[in-house]
Amino acid sequence: MPTSASPPSSASASDSLSSLAVFSTRRHSDLLARLTSSDTHVQLKALRELKNRIIGNRTKKLFFIKLGLVPAVADILASKTGAVVPDDRNSDLLIQSAAVIGSFACGFDAGVHAVLDAQVFPSLLRLLSHCDEKVVDAGARSLRMIYQSKLAPKYDFIQQKNMEFLLSLLNSENENVTGLGASIIMHSCKTVAEQKALCLAGVLKKFIRLLQGSLSQRDASLESLAKIIKNNVEAVSEFVGLDSGRALSTVIELTSDRYPRTRLLASLCLIVIRNTCPCYLQDIAIKTKLVHLLLELHDDPGQVGDEASFAFSSLIAGREDLQKLAFEANAIDKLYNHLQKGALHPMRVEGILLAMADLCSKMDSCRFKFLTLKALKLVIDGLTQDSSAVRAAACICLKSVSRSIKSLCAGDFMDETIVFPLVQLLQDPCTSVQVAALSAVGNIVLDFTKRRSIFIRCGGATQLVQLSKSMDSALRLNALWALRNLMFLADTTCKEGIFGELEASSLASLVCDSEPVVQEQALALVRNLIDGSVNCIEFVFAEDGIILHSVGRKLQSVPKVEIAIQGMYLLCNVASGNEFHKDAVMNQLVKQADNGMQSFMIEFLQSSNSQLRTASVWTIINLTFPSVPGASGRVSKLRNAGILSQIKSMVNDPSPEVKLRIRTALGQFTTSGADST
Repeated sequence: MPTSASPPSSASASDSLSSLAVFSTRRHSDLLARLTSSDTHVQLKALRELKNRIIGNRTKKLFFIKLGLVPAVADILASKTGAVVPDDRNSDLLIQSAAVIGSFACGFDAGVHAVLDAQVFPSLLRLLSHCDEKVVDAGARSLRMIYQSKLAPKYDFIQQKNMEFLLSLLNSENENVTGLGASIIMHSCKTVAEQKALCLAGVLKKFIRLLQGSLSQRDASLESLAKIIKNNVEAVSEFVGLDSGRALSTVIELTSDRYPRTRLLASLCLIVIRNTCPCYLQDIAIKTKLVHLLLELHDDPGQVGDEASFAFSSLIAGREDLQKLAFEANAIDKLYNHLQKGALHPMRVEGILLAMADLCSKMDSCRFKFLTLKALKLVIDGLTQDSSAVRAAACICLKSVSRSIKSLCAGDFMDETIVFPLVQLLQDPCTSVQVAALSAVGNIVLDFTKRRSIFIRCGGATQLVQLSKSMDSALRLNALWALRNLMFLADTTCKEGIFGELEASSLASLVCDSEPVVQEQALALVRNLIDGSVNCIEFVFAEDGIILHSVGRKLQSVPKVEIAIQGMYLLCNVASGNEFHKDAVMNQLVKQADNGMQSFMIEFLQSSNSQLRTASVWTIINLTFPSVPGASGRVSKLRNAGILSQIKSMVNDPSPEVKLRIRTALGQFTTSGADST
């Protein structure tokens, strides 16, 4: 009797994948065995197979790195570079192993790490002196791949033998070798001393010669030239004077080259010259051409288009004349249209946002155009992007656009669609994003419409307070700056709420922070906090006056004049209060004199900074207002401390503002009946 057969069991999907992974690992392990074979033919085939597998594939690169294939390739390279009698088979092995090493390193830091750990660098350098030109070319290509990474070893130009080797590279007829020389300079030239050494060795002239070479040589030369002369006035002057100005003319001509990348690099070189020495390239025609060219290069769909915005930013940043030219060239419309296209590479989005930020940094006409185009929505979208660089750029753009007093007065930025994502970024895992968000918040909270409640309701004030206590000084600084602006003309209820979160002891600690810039902002925050009603002055007397005592100690030894200015205006605000407040300030001013030392007030009144002198005299005026009961007694204390005689010596102060306040103070002394010396 026939029996029924059971159906074959089916394997699960996970079992199939596991089997496939095991098979793949075995296959790759076999590749390792072939690389270590004694048969050069087997090695050569394995190298070619490996190269084809990893080109452009980071996943496979990492997989093979973990399998230990990089040291195996490095061993082949080391053994064959030391061959006594080079032959065609050895040359092929050298070419292929160098190509594999270069492929591992190309655009992949983990690959560069692996290559350097395998100590392959000396072997690659030896290839440059090989008798076979193809081997030389392969070695140069591989080294160039490594030098594209920040992880590549720094080259010391100061050592004579190293400079001689570099010059030999630049003198080569092989364009990959000269390109390697340029790559080394672009990677390693960091200091003025290194720039000077390269100039003294005649490197500028060599690159001028290479500008007449192939496309690769032209581009590498332009990048290297920009590196050598950047922020170095002497190097720029030498370059501009080369060949009676023909070198500069050549670079200008290359801005009209048929290749977009060459046009971009030539533009960048000219921007470096202009930014380093504004006396050059003053011609309005060149400025206009650069503006239009860089806007045009945004149309390039590749890397040139991605980089064009950054070049554009470096051209117009901080220069209102160039921003005006860009505005007249409809730069905001063009950048906005590019940003609207969507599905852009994050680098391109970042660059456009930064370019818009620079465009809107100074001119209200640019900000108005930006807001009219409704471009703000695209910036808000940028606040929630996956790329941290895009999020930071969106914040920077928002900061520039929100510098418009007209828009702040209209409350255009105190909107939940802007405030909520911005407050969320205050908790961003990336510190640079947090700092950028704080800088934008610092502008937006300077709201003249009294709509700060939106920011507070979104948790913004609480976040600022927490960040003011951060271990990172940049976060502390920017959080305090934002809190300072939040306190500007704020009502008492708002101030009380925030002071309750800040705590007097924390503020006192920030006044004495290790960073002078943080001290300045902490004092400015307290100054705004107590400005207004007499009740607000009480904040500095909380916890036994810990804040006021910290301010007094800080003013006895200030590292920068800006700290003294903020500190004196703070005391000036306290001195505008009642008798208790005035006497507390008086005690801080004469404390040193009571101990037989000169009061810091005399030093401040003698300062060359008119703002500090003004703040100091204002404090004296508030302390000696004649209608208050203790004015006469305080004038006597000022006299005993030597402050009164210093005031009298300032009747002819060079500052009209100070002179006016001095007259007011002297008038009050007379009214108080205590003006005798």
